[in-house]
Amino acid sequence: MDRRWKRRAAALLTALALTIPARAAQIEADGQTLNASDAWVEEGTSYVTLRAFSALTGGTLTWTGDRARLTGAGLELEAVPGALYVTANDRALYVPGGVRVENGVTVLPLSVLANAAGAELTWDGENAATRLKLTGAVPPQASYDETDLYWLSRIISAESRGEPLLGQIAVGNVVLNRVASGQFPNTVKEVVFDRKYGVQFEPVSNGTIYDQPTDSAVLAAKLCLEGAAPVGDSLYFYAPALSAGTWISTSRAYYGTIGCHKFYG
Repeated sequence: MDRRWKRRAAALLTALALTIPARAAQIEADGQTLNASDAWVEEGTSYVTLRAFSALTGGTLTWTGDRARLTGAGLELEAVPGALYVTANDRALYVPGGVRVENGVTVLPLSVLANAAGAELTWDGENAATRLKLTGAVPPQASYDETDLYWLSRIISAESRGEPLLGQIAVGNVVLNRVASGQFPNTVKEVVFDRKYGVQFEPVSNGTIYDQPTDSAVLAAKLCLEGAAPVGDSLYFYAPALSAGTWISTSRAYYGTIGCHKFYG
């Protein structure tokens, strides 16, 4: 099995987990302390304006229709206000809480932009500073395992067609959690077609697993392969309107509900 998605996911999750104290923290880029109006800490997460990040990278920031576009230094990034993701060199990167606009300025978590740029992001606890190293950074290009993307997008589409994007990502999150767990097979395709305790996913039984996936399902699959995990370590989900889910609800820890699905660990 190609495990590149695991390395990418681990890198992104590490970046997203980089939380710092809001009090007396500062954000530095290549040794330069950024102005508080350009970069700040909010509820333990560092944020930066896209305009300031563009200046740091020497890129060009423009607006085309409803989206901001940053180009230069090997990076082509697009961000749409309110969207749960940005695209960067044809990659799809999850933005918890969505792309924000404040006072007419686009704002993103610094971890997302560091990931897009291939930059190193560290936390210096002794000096209460987040440090971004852009020097020598090489923005990664999209590189998805075709088999994983093929089956992940199809199971997401078949299980959550019509659900909001976050709900579709959550379904893919569960599939990849199963791949990573020793309780289930270790490839996406094998997890989808797992029959050890009976058919695991209804679309395998009714044949909709073979339907062409929606564009949003393909996007959700890419976001999952990049490490998006809105339902954490959840291994199970069901739709109460279609199934009683008795064993899951009585045997597993409830994580939360997104759209029509309940998720359990």
